[in-house]
Amino acid sequence: MEEYIVSARKYRPMSFDSVVGQQALTTTLRNAVKSGKLAHAYLFCGPRGVGKTTCARIFARAINCMNPTTEGEACGTCESCKAFNEQRSYNIFELDAASNNSVENIKALMDQTRIPPQVGKYKVFIIDEVHMLSTQAFNAFLKTLEEPPAHVIFILATTEKHKILPTILSRCQIYDFERMTVADTIAHLKRVAEQEGIGYEEEALAVIAEKADGGMRDALSIFDQSASFCQGQITYKKVIEDLNVLDSDNYFRIIDMALKQEVSNMMVLLDTVIGKGFDGGIFIQGLASYTRNVLMAKDERTLPLLEVSKKQADRYKEQAQRCPTDFMYKALKLMNDCDVHYRQSNNKRLLVELTLIQIAQLLQPDDDDESAGRRPGKRLKSLFRQLVVGQSIPARQVAGTGRPVVRQTQASQHRETTPQPEKKETTTITSTTENRPRTKLKGLGMTFDNLLNEGKALQTDTDIEVTNKEETGHFTQEELDFQWMAMCARMPQKMAGMASRMKHIHPKMTDMPHIELTIDNEILLEQILAIKSRIKATLAKELHNGNIELHIRLAKAEEVVKIRTKKEIFEDMRKANPAIEKLRSELELDLL
Repeated sequence: MEEYIVSARKYRPMSFDSVVGQQALTTTLRNAVKSGKLAHAYLFCGPRGVGKTTCARIFARAINCMNPTTEGEACGTCESCKAFNEQRSYNIFELDAASNNSVENIKALMDQTRIPPQVGKYKVFIIDEVHMLSTQAFNAFLKTLEEPPAHVIFILATTEKHKILPTILSRCQIYDFERMTVADTIAHLKRVAEQEGIGYEEEALAVIAEKADGGMRDALSIFDQSASFCQGQITYKKVIEDLNVLDSDNYFRIIDMALKQEVSNMMVLLDTVIGKGFDGGIFIQGLASYTRNVLMAKDERTLPLLEVSKKQADRYKEQAQRCPTDFMYKALKLMNDCDVHYRQSNNKRLLVELTLIQIAQLLQPDDDDESAGRRPGKRLKSLFRQLVVGQSIPARQVAGTGRPVVRQTQASQHRETTPQPEKKETTTITSTTENRPRTKLKGLGMTFDNLLNEGKALQTDTDIEVTNKEETGHFTQEELDFQWMAMCARMPQKMAGMASRMKHIHPKMTDMPHIELTIDNEILLEQILAIKSRIKATLAKELHNGNIELHIRLAKAEEVVKIRTKKEIFEDMRKANPAIEKLRSELELDLL
């Protein structure tokens, strides 16, 4: 039985012409051989499996060839070439620095440099993985590397150039090897498959090339593995199964489902992918790469950036015609955010699911339907809005309506929901009107102005209607307290006094959705009754319940609780714990 040799060794290049993907570099080396202008030290660096050691051997053989061709290649027939091919050459030495990295190993190498070559012109020393040498070995190597004997040439190879001492780098001609492109890898695998008599599908070879990640040696190793699994016919499905690679068809289907807003189908597909053992983060990364390729396929100028087979590129182009550009931009942003937060997430699957849901809703038109799992694009703004410091602008009347128009700045759309400290600056109410439904809050600015005018009768707003009567959302006492304080914080600065007094009112939910307000004095009672309908409309919208009922009453004598000042509160704390006074004294704190 014929001895089996793996493809990575069997099809290792023996000449510069057969080297794949390094044309510029091999041309330079051939020209150096033809001209005879050889440096004393070379450094070949680059990723694994791109041909560093192979090119070093080809170069070393060409240097010592007695009859080189006009193209700078070794003849293969002279004594030096035969000795090299039969692995008995005494002029070419290979040293693995990973296992021979001591000072003693370098000294032994230096001893050999003193002996001139028996056949040929030069002694060539190929040191592989040179970055593995110890610092002491590098230092021992420096002087010889700088001024070696005339018959000595060093060829160093490494995958990690940054680990080599700068003093070593300065003494070498540096050649950076490129990663193998998918196209070059596919072309080489085709030649190997044809020579081996193995059938193939180009999509299957493309998967192997992508899996190799720019390394030809890795590609040939995966090729041998796939050929053994497929038994002489390498197909796309069998390669996907053998290598346990996520089929790009899953990404294709996900994008199609997102365009059709089929969230349920997307969740089912995600569950299938995870059930096969694939990590959710890997799925999102693959989907992002796929979406990027679809985006590149949208323009003929960026189409060459796709390192895929022709059939796959056509598929990208077909889907790109159906995908809006804005959709792909936003989808890529969501995927990138998911990838960034994936490791820190405690519920990784939920994060991936939410990302897919958001992608599916990118093309959904804005509406007020929250049942679909989407935050409505248009929402009724609260009655009391966060104010922007500025000059007061009087409300202007709209002809024919009899109601003032309230202008607000865009900053009000990003208001905080927590109570804000009172400001003494003059404020105004401004906002934009885009993407906001029309409300029926009649006379909003007029009523607030009337409240501020002393001597004028307070007007009871009976015409303010609740716009979300169909909502019946459930809310808790905590949510009610929060929205009440938020409403008070958003009231105009001119009503700061009333807002401050309202903050001390604690609304009580008696029977869902009935709310009881107990007022300490009659003056505040009258003021609140004047804006009762507005308060009701605001709470109904914020609590998502249009059936809210407000019951406002005057507090009984025993229910009135005295509002204590900060100083009174501190005095009580000091009586309970005298150490607090000592702390205040040491920190030199003043009580206002």
